[in-house]
Amino acid sequence: MENLSGKVALITGGSKGIGYGIAASLLQEGMKVAITGRDYPSVAKAAESLSAKGATDVLAIEADVRNYQAQEKSVAQVIEKWGRLDVLVANAGVGHFASIEELSPEKWNEVIDINLTGVFYSVKAALAALAATKGYIITIASLAGTNFFAKGSAYNASKFGLVGLSQAMMLDLRNSDIKVTTIMPGSVTSHFNEHTPNPEDAWKIQPEDIGQLVVDLLEMHPRTLPSKIEVRPTKPGK
Repeated sequence: MENLSGKVALITGGSKGIGYGIAASLLQEGMKVAITGRDYPSVAKAAESLSAKGATDVLAIEADVRNYQAQEKSVAQVIEKWGRLDVLVANAGVGHFASIEELSPEKWNEVIDINLTGVFYSVKAALAALAATKGYIITIASLAGTNFFAKGSAYNASKFGLVGLSQAMMLDLRNSDIKVTTIMPGSVTSHFNEHTPNPEDAWKIQPEDIGQLVVDLLEMHPRTLPSKIEVRPTKPGK
């Protein structure tokens, strides 16, 4: 089992939902964690919340994954503060759902730019730092990356693309000792698509469940690589 204490992670879209749950889980293992987001007050508030739970090594960074230079600056801030980067969790995502007749080019571009191109930018910016530590890239895709549905053209395209990108990266990087895993969750209790979590979400996957899965992946022996993981609620909601 790999020891995670003292290792450093960068999580995009870490101010709430899955990203926040992963950050909390990694901090509990003694890791140092930077979280990013487009809205600095929200990211700073999330960092304060994590610190209030006892975390001592958490860094809030304002960054938009659609901007490659912003991703480079994020990595530079992490290296400046902690001297290394061991884990990148490419989690930032957005969803706009409409029939192809109603979906605007602007909404299409936003989904593809954040969910797919944003992951490419985040990975490219972090590769040199991850190569130095023989690090780990974890992308957060979705079951929508294998199951298409009506009114999901933009989201399906972005997540199908992300699964393909992640698996190709895995093949590109495995011989350089950089591991790549894509996690494909089903229904998760989160603020995704402007949803407000409520008691009726109890049947869904919880963000801390994905956080535990990430911990399990990072602790796994380096010789073994679960490259693509589908995760769904045990029982679907009624």
